[in-house]
Amino acid sequence: MKISIKSTIDFFSKVPSKLFLIDGLGAAMTTVSLFLVLRPYYTCFGMPANVLTYLAAIAWVYCAYSMSCYFVQPDYWKPYLRIIAISNFLYCIGIMALLYTYYNALTPIGVAYFSAEMLIIIFLACLELKVANGFGSKKTGKS
Repeated sequence: MKISIKSTIDFFSKVPSKLFLIDGLGAAMTTVSLFLVLRPYYTCFGMPANVLTYLAAIAWVYCAYSMSCYFVQPDYWKPYLRIIAISNFLYCIGIMALLYTYYNALTPIGVAYFSAEMLIIIFLACLELKVANGFGSKKTGKS
C-alpha cells in the first residue's frame, strides 16, 4: 500500500495541475449536491437550509480557486496547493462544528453524508499537502 501512495504522490508531483482539477471538480460536485439536492430536501438531512447555502457558497469559492489554478498553471504551484489543502482542512473543521451544533436535528443520512464528505476531503487535503511539501519526486515543482 505504501508503494501505491508514493506512486500517487509522484504522479501528482509531476502534474500538479491534475490535482487542482480533481479538487475543483470535487468542490463543484459538493456545491451542486449541497445547493441543488440537500437544500431543497433539508428536512431529510436535518441541516438548516441557510447553513447548506453558506456551505455551498464556500465550496463554490474553493471550486473557482482550484479551477483557476488548473487553467493558469502557475510555475510556483506549491504555495497554491498548500492554500487549498489548508482551506479544505478548515472546511472540514467547520463541518465538524456544524455536526456537533446540529447533531440532535441531523438525520442518520445527514450524518452519513457529511461524514463521507469529510473523509473524502481530508484524504484529498492530505494528498495535496504531501505533494506540496515534496514527499514525492524531488525533480519537479518549484517552491
